[in-house]
Amino acid sequence: MFGHVEVELDYIAENGAFVVRGEEEVSSDALDEGFTAPFVDRMRTLVALGALHAGVVLCGKRSAYVENTDPAFLAEADKYYARLEIVDDLTAIDEIPIKIAIFDFDGGEAHTAVELDDLRATHQVVVSGQHWVDIMNIGVDKGVALRSLQHSLGVTAAQTAAFGDYLNDLPMLQAADWSYAMADAHPDVAAAARFRAPSNADAGVLTVIEGLPGLSGWAHRASADAARAAAAAPSTHFGVWP
Repeated sequence: MFGHVEVELDYIAENGAFVVRGEEEVSSDALDEGFTAPFVDRMRTLVALGALHAGVVLCGKRSAYVENTDPAFLAEADKYYARLEIVDDLTAIDEIPIKIAIFDFDGGEAHTAVELDDLRATHQVVVSGQHWVDIMNIGVDKGVALRSLQHSLGVTAAQTAAFGDYLNDLPMLQAADWSYAMADAHPDVAAAARFRAPSNADAGVLTVIEGLPGLSGWAHRASADAARAAAAAPSTHFGVWP
């Protein structure tokens, strides 16, 4: 959305596990090397037994990785990862993941999150969408990352706006005085946010930013820049890191 805006942007990616300022890494929190392979094997078994209808994404700094080639799964994963590499074996990728994302065709909150409840003792297990469940290290979330970024920038919560739609956004919304739930947000997110924004389908984030003090015109220029870029290069992929 903002990839062609000519200002330095900070990114809180992978639910706070990876923070980037411009082209420079601010922080990252990799999963333990001994955790990933057994987890992948566990998911393979659950899928093979029919306990879950799901696909796994290993999220690294350079790319996201999948071994499931189901076209429906790939179409969903491609919406959120600008770099998505299909590999033969997820346990053999050459970087340490910072997050694991599971797409559950039957619903993440009711199935995968329940099946993996035992992991909450050692890891963050968060529902990040209707079909998505994410796993990170304990202490990693968007709120921790946002507060760290606020500190480094000298910005207060009163000067921060945050937008969320699902449960993984709750810590981030708590770190911003200007907290917005999207129109189609999870009920818990709607209850936690101070304000409402139109849905993503209606460009809700840009609409709200356009009306915030001191930002009038900025969001319009951002939207126009993105539209011009898309028109000039229709194949360009504008990805969003969850």
